[in-house]
Amino acid sequence: MSDFDVVVIGSGAGGGVAAWAFAEQGKRVLVVDRGKDYPPGWVGRDLLRNHRFSRYGHNTGPEIEGNPRVFVAPDGTETVVKPHDGGYQNNAMAVGGGTRVYGAQAWRFHPLDFQMATTYGVPEGSSLADWPFDYAELAPYYEEIEWEMGVSGSPPASNMPVRRDYPMEPLPATYRTGPLSKAATEKGWAHQRVPLLINSRRYGGRGACIGGQTCVGFGCVMEAKAGTQNTVLPKMLAHPGCDLWAETRVTRLLTDSGGRVTGVQVIRDGQMQEVMADVVVFALGAIETPRLLLQTQTAREPHGIGNNGDWVGRNLQGHFYPGALGVFDNLVADLVGPGPTVAITEFNHGNHGIVGGGMLADDFISLPAAFARDAPAQVPRFGAGLKEWMRENYRRSFHIFGPTQDIPNPECRVTLSATVRDSIGLPVAQLQGTTHPETVRTALFMRDRAVEWLQATGAREVHPRPVGLGMSAGQHQAGTCRMAARPEDGVVDHQGRVWGHDNLLVCDASVHVTNGGFNPVLTVMATALRSARLFS
Repeated sequence: MSDFDVVVIGSGAGGGVAAWAFAEQGKRVLVVDRGKDYPPGWVGRDLLRNHRFSRYGHNTGPEIEGNPRVFVAPDGTETVVKPHDGGYQNNAMAVGGGTRVYGAQAWRFHPLDFQMATTYGVPEGSSLADWPFDYAELAPYYEEIEWEMGVSGSPPASNMPVRRDYPMEPLPATYRTGPLSKAATEKGWAHQRVPLLINSRRYGGRGACIGGQTCVGFGCVMEAKAGTQNTVLPKMLAHPGCDLWAETRVTRLLTDSGGRVTGVQVIRDGQMQEVMADVVVFALGAIETPRLLLQTQTAREPHGIGNNGDWVGRNLQGHFYPGALGVFDNLVADLVGPGPTVAITEFNHGNHGIVGGGMLADDFISLPAAFARDAPAQVPRFGAGLKEWMRENYRRSFHIFGPTQDIPNPECRVTLSATVRDSIGLPVAQLQGTTHPETVRTALFMRDRAVEWLQATGAREVHPRPVGLGMSAGQHQAGTCRMAARPEDGVVDHQGRVWGHDNLLVCDASVHVTNGGFNPVLTVMATALRSARLFS
């Protein structure tokens, strides 16, 4: 007899929602997460060690020591990187995952995001493909998540899908809301208030946002930010037979002699044990999910579970964030958080000569250290000159930027390092690959639109952000166990089941065929909910 009906590995956006959905069906669910279960109201407010500015560390797991990754440069040079290094492509490891510290932008993908190959063709050197279902299939799950988790926002822009109103009105306007909206209207650009998984009033038993200045990268003292740890996971745990094991590490899948998945092997309280389950759900993120699949090798699948087609770990993608800094004569920053208020959706698709596009919005309140880091090139990097510029311009400037379509590249991938091990002796994730040229073209196009918007808003100086060429996984990591209509084209089927395994699901952004031109968390949640419901 199994110990649980369902074991879910990971408690973030996808894992938390999937666990709740299975518990609602009467299943005995165990959620396993390697991170800590921080108390309600936890913030982690170290301004130099957080998921917004991590030069000296961060405020959640993984621990800096004992959890390296290997980054392979285009010339083949290998570098061992720690969790707070840029090349690590880190996401928060804690109960609630990235939803504890995210910016909580709650965008649906555009309908064309599900049909990119049909719309644009397949660029040379890319693995661009359509999703195996369309926007209409996911729409009811989007709506359920918006109301279950709690989204604040306004009616959609004219070029976005019509939907039911959000359960909450948008957060209060700030100094820059009016000027940004006015400039967008004058230019004829489709725009709207930014939807957020943040309470604008009391909702779901949680308080309203108080406008704190440390939002993205930190926890929420009011619990106004909807993470899985304060929404669906408590509901899951209220069901009989359900449990959550924090600070517990899954080391491999268990399989029987025929290769069928039967459970997981874990390290809990320093002891190795086996947990038997009828169904196993992977939701570790688009780097750790393929890593664990590749670590479990059987006679039937010698290169890793689900990897007979050599797709596991490929197509690693995320988002570039092109944009610009605008400096104004007047005060434009009232320092009321979280920050984003107005978004341009005009350029997500339909841009001549561009594959896809993206969204632009005003940024979160800048941490002082980040503001110094992002100062224009002519500003001194340290000393009195830098301090004077910061004092003069901190409240007279803000950034405009946003996510762009990242065209998938099969050579941008996660593999296992042949030489580097973690603290428990397992091969670490090795990351390699470069950005597709179409992604760079799109990023440059969107950067020009950010400059144009800031100029129209009245900025006296506009400083474009550099556009890099490295991989863009990070907190928006996706694509490494892509959905496909046929096993030869991907890792999971249209329901999220690993091909060849009817009781093994992937419920995180690994399954994304493309990652949209918007923040992906709402799509992660909606897709996980759909997979769990269809499985039953």
